[in-house]
Amino acid sequence: MPVTDADVERWLREDLGHHDVTNDVPGETEGRLVATEPGVAAGIDAAAAVFSYLDVEVVDRVADGDDLTADATALRVAGGAQDVLRAERVAVNIAGHASGIATKTSEAVAAAEQSIVDAVAGEESVGEPPAIAGTRKTTPGLRGVEKRAIAAGGGDTHRLDLSHMVMVKDNHVAELGMGAAIERFRERASFATKIEVEVEEVEDAPRAAEAGADIVLLDNMAPATVEEAVDLVAESEADALLEASGGITVETVPEYATTGVDVLSMGSLTHSAPSLDFSFRTG
Repeated sequence: MPVTDADVERWLREDLGHHDVTNDVPGETEGRLVATEPGVAAGIDAAAAVFSYLDVEVVDRVADGDDLTADATALRVAGGAQDVLRAERVAVNIAGHASGIATKTSEAVAAAEQSIVDAVAGEESVGEPPAIAGTRKTTPGLRGVEKRAIAAGGGDTHRLDLSHMVMVKDNHVAELGMGAAIERFRERASFATKIEVEVEEVEDAPRAAEAGADIVLLDNMAPATVEEAVDLVAESEADALLEASGGITVETVPEYATTGVDVLSMGSLTHSAPSLDFSFRTG
């Protein structure tokens, strides 16, 4: 989902309104998008697209996923002063929001990896660190920017929209029954579409796996309960990935990472990530 001219036009129209006097500045200028705190860069492509839309030259930029130190220049532009200033706030907002998501994702990934290192050092038997994934809890109109920010931070984007994977939830099971729901969606989905089944009770995890789920989502379970579900599915010998979700934060990632689960999905990566602070400086 690349940033389109329609996206940029919508963002600019929202900010500029109908009579922009504030940025009625003559001449040419240069500008820099500067990080005022360390973090992971993201949304820089979108910020660059805003300037390019107004015919402002993007002279230099960092890549999404690059580490930023405090006072690092993420983007450098040159062009008409009016257009540089008109693009400034939209570019800063987009880059700050996306980089905040990337930074939080990177922290979660690091926490998962470190927990495995610590467990091995303590002579615990553990596997690989789980993937850190986003969810569909995104801001309407900004899903593409936010999903790319998760990837920039080293996370997995999970399904981008409803067409990417079938999610069998509690309402489906209540209406159809677990086995019938899986069978119904398997018949209607492409061979390339995975089916994930959400369960809230430990005993339902092996049932879902044995019924043909590609992925079993362990929803709102404590770490000890997740570990119990992982063991039950392993005993069933069913071939399914296991994902834990529901209120997981960067702080609680280490508790979940050593349970043996394959994926930790976190809505907080998008709906609760603080923006990374940027400043735009001209001249």
